Amino acid sequence: MKLMAIDGNSLVNRAFYAVRLLTNRQGLYTNAVYGFVNILLKLLEEEQPEQVCVCFDMRAKTFRHLKYEGYKAQRKGMPDELAQQMPIIKEVLDKMGIARMELEGFEADDLLGTLARLCREKGEDCVIVTGDRDSLQFIAQGATVKLVTTKMGQTIYKDYDEQAFRESYQGLSPDKIVDLKALMGDASDNIPGVPGIGEKTAMSLLTRFGSLDGVYEHLEDPSLTPSQKKKLQAGQDSARLSFELALGVVDAPITATLDSLSRGEMDKPGLFQLFSMLEFSALTKRLGLEGEGESLDTPEAREISADYRLAGPEELSHLLQAFSGKDTPCRLDPGFHALALEKEGEVLLFTREHLGEGAFMGFLRDFFQGTGGKVLCDAKPTWKALLEGGICPQGFKGDTALGCYLLDPTAGGYTLEKTAAAYLGAHLLPESHYTGEDAFSPLNPESMALSALAQHCRAVGRLHETLGERIREEGMEKLLCEVELPLVPVLCQMEREGFLLDTGRLLCFGASLSSQIEELTQEIYRLAGEQFNINSTQQLGHILFESLGLKAVKKTKKGYSTDIEVLEKLKNSHAIVPLIIEYRKLTKLKSTYVDGLSRLAGADGRVHTTFQQMITATGRLSSTEPNLQNIPVRQQIGAEIRRCFVARPGWVLIDADYSQIELRVLAHIADDPIMKRAFLEGEDIHTVTASQVFGVPVEFVTPQMRSHAKAVNFGIVYGISAFSLSEDIHVSQKEAQGYIDSYLEKYSGVRRYMEEIKEKARQEGFVTTLWGRRRYLPELRSKNFNIRSFGERLALNTPIQGTAADIIKAAMVAVARRLKKEGLQARLLLQVHDELIIEAPREEAAQVSALLKEEMEGAFPLSVRLTADVSQGENWYEAKK
Repeated sequence: MKLMAIDGNSLVNRAFYAVRLLTNRQGLYTNAVYGFVNILLKLLEEEQPEQVCVCFDMRAKTFRHLKYEGYKAQRKGMPDELAQQMPIIKEVLDKMGIARMELEGFEADDLLGTLARLCREKGEDCVIVTGDRDSLQFIAQGATVKLVTTKMGQTIYKDYDEQAFRESYQGLSPDKIVDLKALMGDASDNIPGVPGIGEKTAMSLLTRFGSLDGVYEHLEDPSLTPSQKKKLQAGQDSARLSFELALGVVDAPITATLDSLSRGEMDKPGLFQLFSMLEFSALTKRLGLEGEGESLDTPEAREISADYRLAGPEELSHLLQAFSGKDTPCRLDPGFHALALEKEGEVLLFTREHLGEGAFMGFLRDFFQGTGGKVLCDAKPTWKALLEGGICPQGFKGDTALGCYLLDPTAGGYTLEKTAAAYLGAHLLPESHYTGEDAFSPLNPESMALSALAQHCRAVGRLHETLGERIREEGMEKLLCEVELPLVPVLCQMEREGFLLDTGRLLCFGASLSSQIEELTQEIYRLAGEQFNINSTQQLGHILFESLGLKAVKKTKKGYSTDIEVLEKLKNSHAIVPLIIEYRKLTKLKSTYVDGLSRLAGADGRVHTTFQQMITATGRLSSTEPNLQNIPVRQQIGAEIRRCFVARPGWVLIDADYSQIELRVLAHIADDPIMKRAFLEGEDIHTVTASQVFGVPVEFVTPQMRSHAKAVNFGIVYGISAFSLSEDIHVSQKEAQGYIDSYLEKYSGVRRYMEEIKEKARQEGFVTTLWGRRRYLPELRSKNFNIRSFGERLALNTPIQGTAADIIKAAMVAVARRLKKEGLQARLLLQVHDELIIEAPREEAAQVSALLKEEMEGAFPLSVRLTADVSQGENWYEAKK
């Protein structure tokens, strides 16, 4: 038998801070519950324990507080956002059939130690899961400790038995973790230890003398320095007290037996109801809770029927006419085996098997190319597949995934199954029933593939109605119908078109980079005095901080930190540091762009990126596989990469870039007279700001003043702090604060906007763009200052950045429409934030340039005119110039 004993408070805290704040539609915080359950399920899957117990601390003081008033006294109370989730977590455990334990006067650690002892006495295995190293002492009771840590946002588990402990702690036995804490103290628990004795010294003392008692028995040992002896003598009482505080209890008076901790039966209906309330559709599916009950007391919550009727060949013409004037929910399998259409509550299935290849493909073409409206879920893959199949679809009227994205832009993963569960309380048959390779073989009228396809088609229709009402209520109908929906076909065409890559030039550039990297490598070796692995953090740390004797800026648990922040601070300390920075930059560029782009170029020689429309909370598009939006702009290397993106022979690239669109949006929203006048009169906004902030006439503004003013202009609306600004422009924090104060004094409209938008967001719980796009900000209700401050920065920035994103999306739709209307061959290729790139025949260049400028500048009526700078060239770099 194996018992898994879990430190509940430790894992819940880790989950709370690892997962961004989440709320359900009722405003209940859910992130800690979600994160904890996911960690728990992973642990259950990996460990396969027969018995499980989650141990919690109680609010009441323990015997340790009675011994020492300062015990954990420095700790702040549990954040309200977490406290309200604790009862829910315990309810989840109860419904999952997992035992939990808490005991007044004792901590969770004491319960873990007691359970470890009981397992040892009974000859059972015990795995303790915790993020607290104090529990490592229970290895001495025969337990294995699975220590949970977080690195780069990822949860990492490390198993400790006695051997692993000794390897990590210089040969000490596990029980000596208590002696170690007694000497060095523990800031997290406010255990004092011996003042002046740190971890390194404490470890050295214990390896020499074996224990705390051994240390004090050898105070006259000549290996002790006078300073160490003095500290140990003065801190003896503190060390003894600290030992008692750190020592875990293994005989807590618990009443539970190990047998009573066996995993019980899961209350599936109860868990289904709870997860539905929390809107955990993915966890509902993961635990197989579909169909266990109704999640919402609404008409929509009833089960969605999977009934359907197979359409016959004789009725295709009639049905095509019936669908022509209506908005029709549809669902098409990826392999084009079957199409489901809903008509007046009935789902009709058109299948290749039943109708025959010719009739089915003919109907598919006629329906999607017809004038009737099509309503889908996540339409882009279907639209793109149809285009690749020679079908030019039109009449796109609805996308339930896009609707869900607008209503909750931070939820992510807008699958039909997830959104039907969240908005309808319905749990659908798995999509895999009709997306699998053999889903339609053999085919029969009762096939699960057809049932699932029919049910999903109905769900699309039901969601379309439900979401439509919500979107109208929240004022986003225009945004959906005029921007997001018509953008889908535009993105499909852009992805199919791709961007031509000059692979020969790219390979030559790669060879040049390799040569530069080799030269840097040899020079780094020369300065280091030896060869080593430059990519190894540990080896590099050894060279910098031990061989070369540079001052260590910060350390990690594994040794010296050599991240870019550290290297930037050290770059004037030794000639090797700038070379390492350059080496890292070049190797990353080569692997990401030269090697990466070469692999991703298609058979047509073009790079086909994927545009993600439902990822960012601000509405910005993102580009993946590859990401063409983050190629360095201001570096020579970035310029070389852009030169490798070219127009086909006889064509040119036309580049249009909005000029300072976010500042223009700010001027409009804030209605700031000075900022508006600068834009309306065509003045340089950064020079004007420098004049205002530094109190000098425009003609006396220096390049450095303008540079500093530019940083303030772009930073202020992001809620930049004096500290961040001082770091960016290399001035004192006091001087940076002076710039900010002066800016807000001169730009009174901006100051008023910043105050008003934060207050409005606090009252309403969300902010909107000029197009009406909403972003909910639960962070503003947090009692945690850092989280609340982050929410305030989002409140300031989202209306600005989000409006800019909406404007360029609207411009893309308008440009694509004009190109088609005027019968031009030119095609949109790429969007990079505020920039659009078109490939056009040389003879169309003048017309397309004028069209592009006109549509971009007229995309939204601001009180200060939008300006787009248009240029052209044979490659992206030339066009961008």
